[in-house]
Amino acid sequence: MFAYNTNKRSVSEANNLEKELQRAIKQQQNVQIIYLGSTGEATQRIIRPLELVGDRLKAYCLTRKAPRVFAIGNILAIQPVVTDRAV
Repeated sequence: MFAYNTNKRSVSEANNLEKELQRAIKQQQNVQIIYLGSTGEATQRIIRPLELVGDRLKAYCLTRKAPRVFAIGNILAIQPVVTDRAV
């Protein structure tokens, strides 16, 4: 399930989003986001977060197959991408 966000986040919601991104960076895990672009269009993307820098997220976008920088305030929802692994 997506963790939804509005641009008027509470402090705890902002902290939860940052914690989720930090966890994904540390574990090198892909996440799926809904992102509000500069044109106001919401897009769904799968990214591999690389680094948080101030209010920006450096990531590799698997959807666009290119490095991207995302404004954290424009991330509307986030969820981990679960991959099935054989045991």
